[in-house]
This record gives sequence, structure tokens and C-alpha cells, in this order.
Amino acid sequence: MAASNYSLKVNRELLDPNFESYRLSLDAIPTYNVELDAAVEEVKLKDTQYTLEHMRAFGMYNYLHLDPWYEDSVLFVDCEGRVLSLTVTLDTALGKPREVYRLTTDSSRCEDRICASLSLTSATWAALCDGAGQLYLLRTGKRGDGSHMKWEPLFSEDTGEPSTVLHSISHVKDGVHTIEVLLLRIQKDPQETKGSGYSVSLEWITVANTAGHGEDKKYEVKKRRVLKGKSVPHYAAVEPKGKGLMVASEKPFAFTHVDGRPVELPDPEPMEVEKTDPIYFWQQTAEDITVCVRMPEGVTKEEVQFTLTADNISLGVQSFPPLMEGQLYASVDPEASTWIIRDDKSLEVTLQKRSEGPMWSELVMGDKRGEYVMSDEQAALIHERLTFLTSEDLNGNPEKDKSPCNSQELEDCDGFPEDSSSLTHFDGESLKPTQVVNLGSHQYLFTVDVNPSDMPCFCLRHDVDALLWQPRPDQPSNMWEHVATFNALGYVQASKRDKKFATCAPNFSYASLCECLRRAFIYRQPTAMETVLFNRKQGRQVGQVAKQQVASLDSDKPILGFRATNERLYLLTSSNLFVLKVNND
Repeated sequence: MAASNYSLKVNRELLDPNFESYRLSLDAIPTYNVELDAAVEEVKLKDTQYTLEHMRAFGMYNYLHLDPWYEDSVLFVDCEGRVLSLTVTLDTALGKPREVYRLTTDSSRCEDRICASLSLTSATWAALCDGAGQLYLLRTGKRGDGSHMKWEPLFSEDTGEPSTVLHSISHVKDGVHTIEVLLLRIQKDPQETKGSGYSVSLEWITVANTAGHGEDKKYEVKKRRVLKGKSVPHYAAVEPKGKGLMVASEKPFAFTHVDGRPVELPDPEPMEVEKTDPIYFWQQTAEDITVCVRMPEGVTKEEVQFTLTADNISLGVQSFPPLMEGQLYASVDPEASTWIIRDDKSLEVTLQKRSEGPMWSELVMGDKRGEYVMSDEQAALIHERLTFLTSEDLNGNPEKDKSPCNSQELEDCDGFPEDSSSLTHFDGESLKPTQVVNLGSHQYLFTVDVNPSDMPCFCLRHDVDALLWQPRPDQPSNMWEHVATFNALGYVQASKRDKKFATCAPNFSYASLCECLRRAFIYRQPTAMETVLFNRKQGRQVGQVAKQQVASLDSDKPILGFRATNERLYLLTSSNLFVLKVNND
């Protein structure tokens, strides 16, 4: 596994430290019901598909697909093999879902068949897997309410084993129309003797139009790349131009084959690397930070180049690369911060923390060239606080006047996943990881398409909040951008024992969770109050309120699909499609 070399940079302007809680709103949510002519094709897992990975990949599959190119247009596959589309323009006049394509393969021929899967590749293309091993690339034409064009298959292939299409994109490369498709498989692995006996593989297929001028369009596979891992990825997507791949998973993935040939794995790098002397040392107290930077001997103050803002620092010597540059761990007060040259060979910088109390875990985000020096007082205090960890007593109690913590009193929402996940960007040419983020306790929550021309966003838990991240593969220095925050959603979703799906509106106006049966929860962003409201406990006026709403469906069947647009929530059961009007125009 590649070592972590990148950190997610939180935009603190998108955080709300004063957020209190959601207020339950009893406002009714208009709910509309479309009865389906044929049941949704729900595929039950077989006895042989018993592993946790099978359940994650297929048992919790979202059968409803949202078309990001056409607003309020959803698609699904029914038990007759029909791909059905419904576009909503007027909630009170919902029509029947319209057939756009019909699978002709005999699904019963495959014993280990899984659910059919669909990916909307572009505004005029789609990728479809029938769940029995057949892959189709379909020219859809312009979809939406006004379109009645049937989809045309221009490429099909028997992949050999049941697969799920995770992601697909369309682009033009060197004047040739190219489609990138990412497939997921769970296969028996003879080498997996200690675990479940299965391994997870991702196949990245590149299909291109090979027809010349004046000929019928002919699409063929140009390249195949296979990655293997031991866990179903939380997130996997191809870059817009097919130049790379991003994977977030609990266990690492690595490329194993290209066009059927094994990939030569490089020799593992030694764990011990040559240790270089730190360029700077730093200490901190609750109020300030002191940094000592090594400088070339004889440097004058006129040659020092020092720039400091509330969140960024740049320090160097004229005609030399910066010695320290980047985003600070937290904000400082530039007006109260100073620097001075010591002994003609070092520069001492004093940074005044804007928020007193919290200790910094690093000085400059991602900079490993410095070394933190702990004072004797701080070392003694930490040692005293951690003494109970090595206590001879079974239940060591560092605070004698308080009862010891009982782990049985902790709630599920107080804990974090035990496995340490990682987010990796792979280069499409070298097939090597370029950026690796250790997600640690940042639990994955959901994936959502915000802009169809960009990669899908993913949402992670950060402390109690849920933060939405937009991949930016064309910006290596800021490859994952923090674009939205859903206050306390990380804590709230962990308390929902029956939660099945989670999502949010593309404009970030609300987030939503649904349970296995019947209920959906809507959590809106804080909005200004139209009337005066006071907090009686604190005796202050409340300016904004974040509303929580609960919708209960008139159905006792499991929820199979769940999607959100800016105005509506869509919930799919085996026999009904429910449309909830969440926002007005």
C-alpha cells in the first residue's frame, strides 16, 4: 500500500461552529405516487453470495438512477428487462414511466446473476450491465421529457462474469469518440485462503470508435486494465478525460493486469528512508507558536522574504526557494505576529493564535520539513494524562472524583469505523498512485453527482459534520475541494440504525437519509427566521434555524432506490415510485 502523501484541506469558512441542532418541522411534504406496471427487478442474493462484500455491492444496491444531464429525470430496470424513464415536470400530473430500452438476454442462464446496473455516460450515451455478464453501450440521443427516441446499442460484450457498472464517461481523444467504463466484480480467489475466499476486482475498459469516414460506426475495446483489492470500494470514478482513476476503499487496490498481461509490480520501497535534518523547529503554547528557521549564515533582514496572512505563511531568502510555505493548520493574528534574526544564522517567528486553547497537530499543512519540539511541561502533562493506560488496575481512573467511563454506555454514533480507509488517485499511464489520503476515521457517507461535467462528489464524516468533496484532477495541489458542509449530519446518520441510503441535493440545500422501510428524513441548511425567535436558556435571539422533516410512505415494501434533485426526492419500491416535493422552484 502506498504511503499517505496528501491531506484533505477543509475550508473553514464552510464550517459553522455555532450550529446547535435541527428543529423538527411538522410542515407537510407533498407526496405523489406512481404505480408501476411491472415490479422492479430486485435480485436476491444466493447462498453462495454470503460475504460482506456481496452485501455491500449488490444487497445494498441503489436500483434508481438519476440523470444528471436532465433535471428530475430518473430511470430503473423492471423484471421484464425494460429500462424505464420518468421525467417530472408537473407533480400533480405524473405520467407512467416510458420504456427506452429492453434487455433481450436470457437472465436465467446465469446462476450467480446479480442486479442490472446503469450508468448515464453523457447527455447522449449510457452504459448498461444486465447482471448476467453482458455489457452494453447505448446511444440514447437527447433524453428528457420531450424525447421519445429508443436507445440504440452500438457495442456489446460478454464480460464472462456478472458485473456492475460503477461509472462511465464519454470524451473525444485525438478526434476519436472514446468511452471509459468501470466495472465491479466479486470473484472466487484461490489465493484468498484466510478470508472469505473472494476478492474484489475493478475492470477499467476503454472503448473507441474505429470506423473510418463514410463507414458505419464501429466500437471496439482499445484497452483493459484490472485492479484488485479485498473490499468493495466506497467510491470509484474515472477522470473526465480518462487520464486517471480515483478509488476510496477500506483496503487498498492495485493494478494487476493490462490487456491480459500481468503488471510488473515494483520492488517495495524500504520502510526506513534517509532522514534529513529539519529546516525548522517549532513549539507552541495555548496562546502562540514559536518557530525557529535555519537560515544561511550572514543573512540580513533586507534579504528575508516574509509574508503572513491569517491562514497562510511564506518565508524564504531572496534568490532561494521558500523555506516554509503553505496553509497554516489554523488561523493566526498577522498584526500580533513578529519575526527576528538570531545569531545571524536563524530566524525566530512568533505566531499569535487567533483561537486560544486548541493545540495544533502540524504547523504548515502537509509540510514534513519541520520538527515539533515539546516542552518539558507539556511532556509531563501528557504523561500524567496517559498514566491510566498502563495502570495495573483493571479499570484505571485518572479522575478519582468522577466515575470511570463505561464503554457499554457509548452510543453507536460516538464510535468510528475500525478499518482505516484510504483515497487514492491513480495515473492512467503509469498506473501508479500519485496522491494518497489516509481517511482514518472520516467515515464514507454517500456519493452524489453535482455537475455532470465533473467527477462525482463524495461525502465524508468529519467529527460530527458531513463534508462534501469535489475531485479536481486538473489541480494536483488541491485535488479534492471542500464544497459544502451538512452540519451534524455525521452524528445524526450514525444514530439511524435502519439507515439504508443517504444523498443530498445538487445545490446543497438539503441532505436526506432513508430507512429500509417507509421513512425518509430531510435535513435542511440553516435559513433566516421570518419571525423573532429567542433561545430561552441563553436569553438571545436566534437568527437562523435548520429544519428537520420526516416523510412516511404509504407502503410496507422495502425501499430499493433513493435519489434527490434540487426540488424533489425519489423513492423506489418494488411496485411504486414515490415523488416528494421538497423545495419549490
